[in-house]
Amino acid sequence: MTTLPQPDQRRSTRQSLTGVRLRKYADYQRAYAASRKRQSASMSWFLAPQQPAGPAVVSPAGPRIGLTAGKVMGKAHERNRMKRRLKEVLRRHLDLLPPGCDLIFHPRRAVLTIAFPKLEAEIVRILQQANAEAKRNAPPASPQVAPVKPAV
Repeated sequence: MTTLPQPDQRRSTRQSLTGVRLRKYADYQRAYAASRKRQSASMSWFLAPQQPAGPAVVSPAGPRIGLTAGKVMGKAHERNRMKRRLKEVLRRHLDLLPPGCDLIFHPRRAVLTIAFPKLEAEIVRILQQANAEAKRNAPPASPQVAPVKPAV
């Protein structure tokens, strides 16, 4: 008789995008305003540094992802399929997300027909470019001052 893994065990082996999704319209608008559009073979994407919503609001803890597919992309079932494919690839590569950034993907219709390994390779390449750009645009770390030893 086999036993099913406990919920805590399942969670450790399967990652979820639930905590890293952009959800609010204002967050999307803030990310669009702070970034520029970049193109790849089957999608366009935006990378923006995270900013707090107001003076009293604390910045989000980690990187966030947004997925959009407008009605021009096709019927609802096609748009949902595009987003499901993107979510699955992103779920597999959560460790590659650039820290302290919001990343928004706009798929093209090609995402529906592209082979899954090819889609995965493209998204990994985008995440690597986003990491490189996030490091380039990160504010320089303040120099650490060594404590002064008192003279004896």
